[in-house]
Amino acid sequence: MNARDTSLPEPSPTAGDHAAAIGAFCDRTWDEAIVPALIDYISIPAKSPLFDADWQSHGHIDRVIRDAAQWVERQPVAGLKLEVVRLPGRTPVIFFDVPATCAGGNASDAPTVLMYGHLDKQPEFSGWRNDLGPWTPKLENDLLYGRGGADDGYAVYASLTAIMALDAQGIPRPRCVGLIESCEESGSFDLPAYIDALKPQLGHVGLVVCLDSGAGNYDQLWLTTSLRGMVSGVLKVEVLTEGVHSGDSSGLVPSSFRILRQVLDRLEDSKTGELLPASFHCEIPADRVEQARATALALGDEAWKRFPWACGADGGPTLPTTSDPLDALIRRTWKPTLSVTGVDGFPEMRSAGNVLRPYTAFKLSLRLPPLVDGNQAAAKLKTLLEDNAPYNAKVTFSADGRSGGGGGGQPSGATGWNAPTLAPWLADALDTASQQHFGAPCGHIGQGGTIPLMSLLQRGFPAAQMMVCGVLGPKSNAHGPNEFLHVPYGKKLTAAVAQVIAAAAQAAA
Repeated sequence: MNARDTSLPEPSPTAGDHAAAIGAFCDRTWDEAIVPALIDYISIPAKSPLFDADWQSHGHIDRVIRDAAQWVERQPVAGLKLEVVRLPGRTPVIFFDVPATCAGGNASDAPTVLMYGHLDKQPEFSGWRNDLGPWTPKLENDLLYGRGGADDGYAVYASLTAIMALDAQGIPRPRCVGLIESCEESGSFDLPAYIDALKPQLGHVGLVVCLDSGAGNYDQLWLTTSLRGMVSGVLKVEVLTEGVHSGDSSGLVPSSFRILRQVLDRLEDSKTGELLPASFHCEIPADRVEQARATALALGDEAWKRFPWACGADGGPTLPTTSDPLDALIRRTWKPTLSVTGVDGFPEMRSAGNVLRPYTAFKLSLRLPPLVDGNQAAAKLKTLLEDNAPYNAKVTFSADGRSGGGGGGQPSGATGWNAPTLAPWLADALDTASQQHFGAPCGHIGQGGTIPLMSLLQRGFPAAQMMVCGVLGPKSNAHGPNEFLHVPYGKKLTAAVAQVIAAAAQAAA
């Protein structure tokens, strides 16, 4: 008689075991592979075409595209296919395709996960700490300093790492494709053409994962619920063909700066910052107000204290437009706002003589509420600024970008985005992932920035769910000096993305 085997079977891995294993995989991959790749990436001045007209001859964008593509191709992902796509006259994109590991996930009608990021960068800007710089990466206290690491160079590496983390644990997942562009900081004017060209390969997109957004803090997963749109361009006022002696001419020749101020007064109340045309405003959906109310309770005064305020006239910090957390969140996400981000026509202070300048030019950045059409706003802004110029001065507004990627000389803007209602499975998956990797529930927050892709994808894939998130939390200062990537947050975010992707497979089963 054979002895009866009384050994107990190996216990099945629990959800907590899977989460811990995914987290450990992401931690290790970030330390060993992602951070080194980002250090190389940050050192390359791959400025977006809007800030580097000679980007093709400089070759920086091509280099970061090539480096990222080679990194992806080196990873041991079964069935991975990658292509660097180059349409004539346009910035390149990376497109990768990874087959599903879940049953039925490769059928033509099975949902696909689309993962998005970009590799082009904002310009240098001034004011960097003495030991830092835009192209000199530095890892200090788990913060990786330098331009573009957080916005948004990490995305392609984190996206593939999330896929590998699931495969390493044998966790089923859907088909995943990646679309990594190099024109986002210029308004993504090349992207519509690529979406059209790649649409047959994209398949049936059921979930979009965009890693180009921000976080309210570094203590939980944050889901972006809305994005503002934007119109940017140059407003120029010309009164003379050359500079003239100010003593001889002032009082008779109108100041181009004063005329520009009058023109801007049509757009903005300079005392309050309120945008005057009603067409630049929209009604805020009630659910977004309620979400902002909950976020305001979670963040408190950090909703406005997160910014690097200077000292005011009385020695205290400069005061914000509001210190109410809810009002602060609404103002930076659902209200239109004008900023002047650059000037021309002014000599440097040390060279400024007694000369009446022939022209004044301002670079304008007009942030639009999520539900305002960007192209319509651009056309209205041009008419508002140019018509009936004071003193019959020559006033022109030239919007940046190319409408729909096609040019034509028409003013163009980027339309914002309001997220679709969360499917129950996605809401549950986000909360579960946040609890398992951060020990806190998922937060919901609107963002004041602009990601033109989101409105494009929403129109192209109206049934898709959207997971828009990112590492741009407090003090990370994207586009400005001392930009940094919070590496521990990046690790946890990558693990959370992996778990949401796995949940997408379960939802489709």
